[in-house]
Amino acid sequence: MSTSYSPELKAKLIAKMLPPQSVPVLTLARETQIPKDTLYSWRSRALKARQGTQEHPSGGHAERSSGEKFAIVLETASLNDAQLSAYCRRQGLYVHEILAWRTACEQANAAGSAPVDRTKARADQQRLKALEQELARKEKALAEAAALLVLQKKVRHLLGDADA
Repeated sequence: MSTSYSPELKAKLIAKMLPPQSVPVLTLARETQIPKDTLYSWRSRALKARQGTQEHPSGGHAERSSGEKFAIVLETASLNDAQLSAYCRRQGLYVHEILAWRTACEQANAAGSAPVDRTKARADQQRLKALEQELARKEKALAEAAALLVLQKKVRHLLGDADA
């Protein structure tokens, strides 16, 4: 049995599921008694259609320029979690997007020091390799010395030396 829903109801519910409201599907399913799978399907189709129309800059998920992302990061830098969530709802963004942009901005300055870090890491690896080679050489020498001592002790024992 297939249930039919009015286009107005469907549009109203889709609007609730998308930013800026972003009401969870399970909440709407409980409130409206519409199966969650139906709501997920509606939301999925609406998101695909929205991506096709590129609703940017009014809040869609079109690719933003680096400058726009940086401006948003600056604008939201001092906001607490509740304020950031409210900002995202107003702008049609997701908190995780802004956090990713913030991380990218923070790491942008670290990229300049990366070649130095690679050079230092390469030097450290070469030093480690040299130390490991030296350790292996010394272990061989120690094993040889121990073998000579054991052999010397056996010779003394065979010759009946009193020091053995």
